[in-house]
Amino acid sequence: MENIQSLPIDIQTSKLLDWLLDRRHCNLKWQNAVKEIREKINVAIQDMPENEEIKQLLSGSYIHYFHCLRIVEILRGTEASSKNIFGRYSSQRMKDWQEIVSLYEADNVYLAEAASLLSRNVSYEGPALRKQLAKAQQLQQELSRREVEGQSSAADLKERYYTACKQYGITGEHVARELQALVKDLPAVLEEVGKDAAKSEPVLHMLIFGQKRGNATFYEWRTGKVPTIDWGDFGSGADTQGVNSAITVEDGIDWGISLEPSSEDAAGIDWGDSEAAPIEIEIVDVGADCPEGVARGEDALSVLENSQSRSQFIDELTELETFLTQRLSEMGEEGDVVAMSQFQMAPSVIQGQSREHVREMLSVVQDLLVRLTSLRMQHLFMIQASPGYVERVSEVLRQKLKQADILLLKGATMVEKRQEALEEQSRLEPRVNLLAGCTRELQKMIEEDISKRYNNRPVNLMGVNI
Repeated sequence: MENIQSLPIDIQTSKLLDWLLDRRHCNLKWQNAVKEIREKINVAIQDMPENEEIKQLLSGSYIHYFHCLRIVEILRGTEASSKNIFGRYSSQRMKDWQEIVSLYEADNVYLAEAASLLSRNVSYEGPALRKQLAKAQQLQQELSRREVEGQSSAADLKERYYTACKQYGITGEHVARELQALVKDLPAVLEEVGKDAAKSEPVLHMLIFGQKRGNATFYEWRTGKVPTIDWGDFGSGADTQGVNSAITVEDGIDWGISLEPSSEDAAGIDWGDSEAAPIEIEIVDVGADCPEGVARGEDALSVLENSQSRSQFIDELTELETFLTQRLSEMGEEGDVVAMSQFQMAPSVIQGQSREHVREMLSVVQDLLVRLTSLRMQHLFMIQASPGYVERVSEVLRQKLKQADILLLKGATMVEKRQEALEEQSRLEPRVNLLAGCTRELQKMIEEDISKRYNNRPVNLMGVNI
C-alpha cells in the first residue's frame, strides 16, 4: 500500500475530461449545469466592490470555480459589516457568489469545466495565439527584408539612370532637352574626327578621300563634285522643304599630308578640279525629281553623318586596325620569312615604317574607331536620324526613375505595415503570457484537487506546454 501511495497518477491533459467521467468524478450532463452557472456569474459581476484583486480576476480571463472561491474570500472582508448575529451575510453580493460556488460543487461540475478549460487552452487557445504571434514576428522580418530590397533596387535603378545619362553625355536633369542639345555639337565632333583621320595613312578609298576632302558631303563623295550648298532656313535636324540661302562648303582642307591618290587606290572616284568654281547645290524634297547637280536627303549629309559612308569609313578603319595589329606582331618576330613576304604585299606607304611608327598609326586608328563607335556616338546618330528617338530614350530613362520612386513608396508602405505588425505583436504577447500563467495555475489546482481524492497521491497532468 505504501508503494502504491507513492506512485504518481499521470494523466494526459487531452484525455483528462474523459478520465474524470470514466471514474464518475463528474456527471455527463455537467455542461447544462455550467450554462446556468455562467448566467449567474454574468449577473453577479455587474455589482462588485471596488477591489484591485477582484478587478484582476475579472479582467482578461475566463472566470472559473477557483476564481469564484477567491472572490468569496475577498468578499468576506469587504462585506463583513453585513454579517448578522447568526454569522450569516445579509449582503446580496455574498449570497450570489456563495450560490455560484455551491452550484459548481454539485456533482463536481467545477472539475469537469476546469478540465475542459485546461484542455482547450492547451490544444486550441495557446497554439492559436502563439501562431498569431509568430506570424506577426515573421511578417516584421519579411517586411524589413522587402524594405531593404526595395531601397537597394531603387538605388540601383537611380544608379543605372545616371550611368545611362553619363553614357549619353547628359546630366539627366532635363533629358529630352539635353539630348537634343547634343546633336547640335555632332557636326563639330565629326569634323574633329575627320581632321584626326589625317593622322592615319591613306591606304583605302574612304581614308584617301578623308585625307583629300575631310568630312565633306556624301554628294561630293558619290559624284566627286565640290558643292556650294544652299540651305536656306535648313538648320540642324530641320525639314528640307523650301531651302534657299547659301552656306559655302570649302573645297579644300589641309590634312597635313599631301598625297595624290594613285589610279589603283582611288579607282572609280572623280575628284574634280579643286581650283574650279563651287557648284550650286539645292536641297529639295525627297519625293521630288532630282536634276543634275542637285543634292537632297542623305546626299546633303557629310560622309560621317551619312550612315552608308560612315559604315564604309568604319569598316576601312577596322581593316586597317587589323592589318596594323598583325604587322606590329610580325615586326616582333625577327627572321620570319613568311611574315616578311606578306608585308611586301602591303601598300608602299606602310612599307619601310619603323615599329614605333606602326604602333603610333595603330593608336590613331583605334582612337578613331572608339570615338565613332562609342555608345554615345551611336545614340547621337540615332537622335539625328529619328526625332522620335529622343522621346523613346527619354521615356526609357523616365521609367527607371519612376520605378525607383514606386519602390521607395512601397518601402514607405512596408514601414507602415511593419509598424502594424509590431503593434500586433505587442498586443498578443501579454495575452500569450496571461493565458500561459492562467493555464499553469489551473493545472496546479486540478492536480491538487485530484490528489486529495486519491489520498494525496502525486498527480501529473501531461502535455501542458504553453
